[in-house]
Amino acid sequence: MGALARALLLPLLAQWLLRAAPAPAPAPFTLPLRVASASSRGAAPTPGPGPPAEPRADGLALALEPAGGAANFLAMVDNLQGDSGRGYYLEMLIGTPPQKLQILVDTGSSNFAVAGAPHPFVDSYFDTERSSTYRPKGFDVTVKYTQGSWTGFVGEDVVTIPKGFNSSFLVNIATIFESENFFLPGIKWNGILGLAYATLAKPSSSLETFFDSLVAQAKIPNVFSMQMCGAGLPVAGSGTNGGSLVLGGIEPTLYKGDIWYTPIKEEWYYQIEILKLEIGGQSLNLDCREYNADKAIVDSGTTLLRLPQKVFDAVIEAVARTSLLYIQPMMGAGLNYECYRFGISPSTNALVIGATVMEGFYVVFDRARKRVGFAASPCAEIAGAPVSEISGPFSTEDIASNCVPALPLNEPILWIVSYTLMSVCGIILLILIILLLLPFRCRHLPPDPEVVNDESSLVRHRWK
Repeated sequence: MGALARALLLPLLAQWLLRAAPAPAPAPFTLPLRVASASSRGAAPTPGPGPPAEPRADGLALALEPAGGAANFLAMVDNLQGDSGRGYYLEMLIGTPPQKLQILVDTGSSNFAVAGAPHPFVDSYFDTERSSTYRPKGFDVTVKYTQGSWTGFVGEDVVTIPKGFNSSFLVNIATIFESENFFLPGIKWNGILGLAYATLAKPSSSLETFFDSLVAQAKIPNVFSMQMCGAGLPVAGSGTNGGSLVLGGIEPTLYKGDIWYTPIKEEWYYQIEILKLEIGGQSLNLDCREYNADKAIVDSGTTLLRLPQKVFDAVIEAVARTSLLYIQPMMGAGLNYECYRFGISPSTNALVIGATVMEGFYVVFDRARKRVGFAASPCAEIAGAPVSEISGPFSTEDIASNCVPALPLNEPILWIVSYTLMSVCGIILLILIILLLLPFRCRHLPPDPEVVNDESSLVRHRWK
């Protein structure tokens, strides 16, 4: 790598309420990412309508995608509600006549599912019998998450997104009839919209995802973007924060400055590459592969920043050494108390950039170009001060050229291996059946004097 390799530096300054002694460093927490390779040189253009701009030589780029006549990006502004603790959700109309539901936006899964029966923690559900356009597909699906799971019937129906689209779309939808720790007390949504790749879709990747259907039917670009305006702080009482989900492109009013892109390493989750991690301006000095074990993903459905155990332990030690506390206010603990939680948690299988971190940025999921973009969000401010910033490029001379370890076998490969083994077993079984039937067919043939057909002959021939 060169002295100034193209890399993205995300200092998460006040993404959690920072309590420091004596005074915090300018960038107490930094998370550098590998930046997408530039394809041309030249100054970044001024934001405005038109085709996507090519990246600059320093890794900066703007990517304004024309929406065409099917979508209205301005109408999608402020179409989300929620907060990092309970998730951000989008209003949808499902079925004919339409039934209004609030759907959690999750970039860490790929199934579209809604409550299909009454549940103590949801205020409404989708009644398939009331929809004349609902068509069952005849099979069930079970989806398990880091926390919680559900099982539902798979079917298809028309869906309308009131803020942004002027028509309905036919999509696959699962109606949940059984769940465990999925619908929780205090949530305000009654379904989930998985926006990751079809590779993660259950029961298999052949089930077309919601966003793939939307791209095909609405003729929109294969890109979406999110702005979540909680800024790491909860709202009082039963209120919610705002946000925007732009399906089909990028809305220039939702970010400041330039968009920095980092490559998507594998198209299942939105897997990216973390180069290193700093606390209080000091690197943790871990092998960069530790940050990406076994993957590093951007997931709006996860609340906190989750770190692999070894990285988490190093962060705890560094936080204690620098006297920085990364804590986040919590609600629902009582009116007479101010309660906080640590903004970072350990993970057994991934580094997860969750909603708490994403609230500091306008995040672009550019599937067409296989990259994720980050830009400063104008709503990510506390008392007029930004809670995050983006800077770079910076030196990566001491960082390995590839920080992503070899990927484990993912589900599609496992399915291929399973089917191959089943085929081999079937062929062996068929051969055995044929061999078992052959003696009965040959019983009436004239005896061959050279054929060994009794035990004594076998013994004699063996010792010849």
